[in-house]
Amino acid sequence: MDKKKILIVDDQNGIRVLLVEVFSSEGYQTFQASNGKLALEIVVQESPDLVLLDMKIPGMDGLDILKRIKEIDPAMKVIMMTAYGELDMIKEATDMGALMHFTKPFDIDEMRTAVHHHLRNSQTV
Repeated sequence: MDKKKILIVDDQNGIRVLLVEVFSSEGYQTFQASNGKLALEIVVQESPDLVLLDMKIPGMDGLDILKRIKEIDPAMKVIMMTAYGELDMIKEATDMGALMHFTKPFDIDEMRTAVHHHLRNSQTV
């Protein structure tokens, strides 16, 4: 069986490194991007099973990236991450198809549980 692919999009290197470490050690194939342009290139080339997407990224914000991801693949699973309680943006992200969101600093075990849950559910045939 192919490894599930996770794309981590965050302009903070520390968060990307942490999430790559956690999910790689659990057998996922991980990709990381520090900006929207790189994230969208990876979405097109690798077609990840799940995207962990930060809401606040310089240049192209999380909502713009989410919109572009959904244009490329409407079924792609996206979980938003945000450093603030941006409830209006979170609602908009959910309306655009994001599965859920985590507020930073997030509980890594909750994040792992959510990722496992959403990726297991995508294995139904």
